[in-house]
Amino acid sequence: MAESGLTGPAAPQGAGVPRPERALPVTRPWPDDGLAWWWLGVHGGAGVSTLERAVPGGRDANRAWPAAQRTTPVVLVARSSAHGLGAAQNAAQQWASHMVTGVDLLGLVVVADAPGRLPRILRDRVRLVSGAVPRLWEIPWVEAWRLGETYLPQPPKECVSLARDLKRLTQLA
Repeated sequence: MAESGLTGPAAPQGAGVPRPERALPVTRPWPDDGLAWWWLGVHGGAGVSTLERAVPGGRDANRAWPAAQRTTPVVLVARSSAHGLGAAQNAAQQWASHMVTGVDLLGLVVVADAPGRLPRILRDRVRLVSGAVPRLWEIPWVEAWRLGETYLPQPPKECVSLARDLKRLTQLA
């Protein structure tokens, strides 16, 4: 039975998946300090530092795949712009082609780059990229973040399902 919420493969496909044109680096081993997951921003300005404050439990991987002694849960983060979604596609392809190992890719968070509905071409690109990762979370425009209100006592309503899912996924491991 398939897990609810899956949008794409739960494990890298390896053979047959071409390597991406651009790849994120893999870091040296990080200490295992008990964090639940890594936020991997696939491009500058993806929204990692904001998500790190809004959804406690993860830490910024500084735009590099984390290397660790054990399998490491990772969440990709991208803006909903064409550039951001292209970077997310490259990172998903890097994972799928087995260029990185020791990673439990939980999914992709797409953070709105502007208020309002995405143009059709970007909605289609989100759907395409979501088929290459286990799960997709879309975070709409949060005006409070734009105004600098990132230190809220609890996750904003736009992040509640993301926080719940990540807690559940990392407690299963």
